[in-house]
Amino acid sequence: MGMTMTQKILARSAGLDRVEAGQLIEGRLDLVLGNDITTPVAITEFKKAGLSSVFDRDKTAIVLDHSTPCKDIKSAQLCAACREFAREHAITHFYDVGQMGIEHALVPEKGLAAPGEVIIGADSHTCTYGALGAFSTGVGSTDMAAGMATGLAWFKAPSAIKVELKGRLGRYVSGKDVILHLIGMIGVDGALYQSLEFVGDGVASLEMDDRFTICNMAIEAGAKNGIFPVDDKTIAYLKGRVNREWQAFQADPDAEYTQEVTIDLSALRPTVAFPHLPSNTKSVDEAAGKPIQQVVIGSCTNGRLKDLREAAAILKGRKVADGVRCIVIPATQQIYLDAMEEGLVADFIHAGAVVSTPTCGPCLGGHMGVLSDDEWAISTTNRNFVGRMGPTSSMIILASPAVAAASAVTGVVTDPATL
Repeated sequence: MGMTMTQKILARSAGLDRVEAGQLIEGRLDLVLGNDITTPVAITEFKKAGLSSVFDRDKTAIVLDHSTPCKDIKSAQLCAACREFAREHAITHFYDVGQMGIEHALVPEKGLAAPGEVIIGADSHTCTYGALGAFSTGVGSTDMAAGMATGLAWFKAPSAIKVELKGRLGRYVSGKDVILHLIGMIGVDGALYQSLEFVGDGVASLEMDDRFTICNMAIEAGAKNGIFPVDDKTIAYLKGRVNREWQAFQADPDAEYTQEVTIDLSALRPTVAFPHLPSNTKSVDEAAGKPIQQVVIGSCTNGRLKDLREAAAILKGRKVADGVRCIVIPATQQIYLDAMEEGLVADFIHAGAVVSTPTCGPCLGGHMGVLSDDEWAISTTNRNFVGRMGPTSSMIILASPAVAAASAVTGVVTDPATL
């Protein structure tokens, strides 16, 4: 029996000819990642274990993004601990205010992830880098500490679900709609500790930003990771970003899958997820008319340039509805600059939106957009759990940038095609 893309990457990492689903391996790491929430915990465990050095200062990355610029004394103290550790160990890839971005947009942008690599991060959405043909997955802060010290991690090789994509996306349909549709099909535990492996002729039609979004939310189906094959679009994205050697892996024709799912991209409608699970999906037609008080366009899921372009195209020349707060957050400094140069930031401000420095802020109910009692938000983030963005009575609808922007204009969930 052959191997999947993920199994081949893990076999290379472990120095083995092959691995099988369920097999325990010790793999070499190409990058260990943390942020301002998880890294301080890892630092505590690092010191508690008596560890004194990182395995490779070039393969350790710390990004201050969750509560930065610091919103309170505690967040300032956590960031200070990260800064001290980064200085002490001369961490090459340390990104602070002014240089940082939301980690899962910044890491690919900086060329820190490449095909065939094994990446762990103390953040569940580390699975984003599968868009580049890497194996990347979230871990706990203790595993981050051990990874920083040894450059190794234990894995159980996952089984896989094959997701065949056919056709092309229609107007106002994006990668966010693809992944919400899939999660709606299989459920939030439908891929538990499995690899979601995306294949098919429809892959070629997806932009890299769509693939990042899809892999970012693999965890919301319970997956260990999501992964795309490397193609011409991947290679074009890597050019000028990644100068080191990398290796792409393709699944064997006889690779074993626990399930095979087919999605016709051309048949998809804009899709949203109602509270309180990403699997509680509806088409925008079914959800249309639900009043909202806040719109968030950004996050590690949908704060990239393509996302901002889609939102700005709808908001340009229009106004955010009375009683609605529209918050736009470019995912990195570079994306912010690009959006400024294209005039997107001006479009947002003229429409009545506010544009923030890169931050995870509102996604986890940290800052820059916390909800009040009984308020509803439509958001391009990745989770709509109870109390995620405010009190337990607040509600979050997950959506694409196009649907979020259209809803900002009308004050209710809206199909952008109807504007």
